[in-house]
Amino acid sequence: MPGDADRAEGEGPAPEPFDAVDVIRTKRDGQRLEPAQIDWVIDAYTRGVVAEEQMAALAMAIYLNGMDRTEIGRWTQAMIASGERMDFSGLSRPTADKHSTGGVGDKITLPLASLVAVYGVAVPQLSGRGLGHTGGTLDKLEAIPGWRAALTNEQMMNALEHVGAVICQAGSGLAPADRLLYALRDVTGTVESIPLIASSIMSKKIAEGTGALVLDVKVGSGAFMKELDSARELARTMVDLGSDAGVRTVALLTDMSTPLGLTAGNALEVRESVEVMKGEGPQDVVDLTVALALEMLAGAGRPQDEDDVRHALVGGRALDKWREMIAEQGGDSRAPLPVAREREHVVADRDGVLERLDAYAVGVAAWRLGAGRARKEDPVQAGAGVELFAKPGDVVRKGQHLMTLHTDTPERFERAVQALEGGWSIAAPGTVVERRPVVLDRVD
Repeated sequence: MPGDADRAEGEGPAPEPFDAVDVIRTKRDGQRLEPAQIDWVIDAYTRGVVAEEQMAALAMAIYLNGMDRTEIGRWTQAMIASGERMDFSGLSRPTADKHSTGGVGDKITLPLASLVAVYGVAVPQLSGRGLGHTGGTLDKLEAIPGWRAALTNEQMMNALEHVGAVICQAGSGLAPADRLLYALRDVTGTVESIPLIASSIMSKKIAEGTGALVLDVKVGSGAFMKELDSARELARTMVDLGSDAGVRTVALLTDMSTPLGLTAGNALEVRESVEVMKGEGPQDVVDLTVALALEMLAGAGRPQDEDDVRHALVGGRALDKWREMIAEQGGDSRAPLPVAREREHVVADRDGVLERLDAYAVGVAAWRLGAGRARKEDPVQAGAGVELFAKPGDVVRKGQHLMTLHTDTPERFERAVQALEGGWSIAAPGTVVERRPVVLDRVD
């Protein structure tokens, strides 16, 4: 008679409690997934038991039939459970974080983390790299000589305790199921699914362990969400997920029909961020940074007067904290930033008023110049990008520089200029162009 150990060895792995095809059919037929089904399918996909094509089919079923609040919440928790969770309870400061859904010229994290840290709130900003026409915070900061994105958990905690802000890459152990599903969605036409977007973002942010979270949900041509109603639905879903998980969460819906500030590109945006902290930066970047800082500080239990926060941003306090933060991660904030070797100008073809400057067109141009990447493994040029000299509503003259294109590889100019065709227009002199506010709505 064989012993128990012999029988266990011969029987093979325990049977799975569900079948992937049954889970797919449930959602395909518009039915609600049960909590146990969700827990299993996320775990089994992470373990490799659910095949890529099966998860692709399930993602499409979710895209077509949606999920209710309970399903989205359970899906998010299952992705969190696939990896580790961070814990900042040992810090002497409260924590607050910000997440942007991505845009063009969106350098807000750089001055914002420094500004919030001025008030004794720790900012554990786990950021990513750019893909396509949207820039990545880590790519921008890596333009600073010596700066490093990879930190150990101990280094991150030390920086938060002693400096108050850190911007770094997330570790591989944080919501690994999301990393797999994110890549799959990108190649299966399911990126736009609000349940999958919301759970992707919030699984990482909740696992990160911050006490308060402010979401910057971009709206417009250069954003992921093109229309206000869909952006509001995404914001509502994410705020509910955060609140249900015990994270104080609020969302601002912000304009991304026109690029933020006057630069799109890595070193160009770092330079502009420093200009903001010296009191010399563009007003829309200042206004959005202050608006987000006020929300983060309130969420962390340290509400502040708007005038004081604005003065801290442009009056030197945020700049001092920025220099500390960069030095803590090995960077030299006073070193010259990379400059592209080649430039080409785009000029106004007539007198008038700049009526439109499309964020998506500028983002694609910056990408084609080398500031962005088509695949995650592609390199980026630190000095590449687009510098703007006018925004909608500004008076322009024929022959005036509207933009300067920067790149190390001049053969890129032709396709960058093509991306800008139809992306800007000049109205007759005297035309009144309404300027959209930077903050369009708030969801809490």
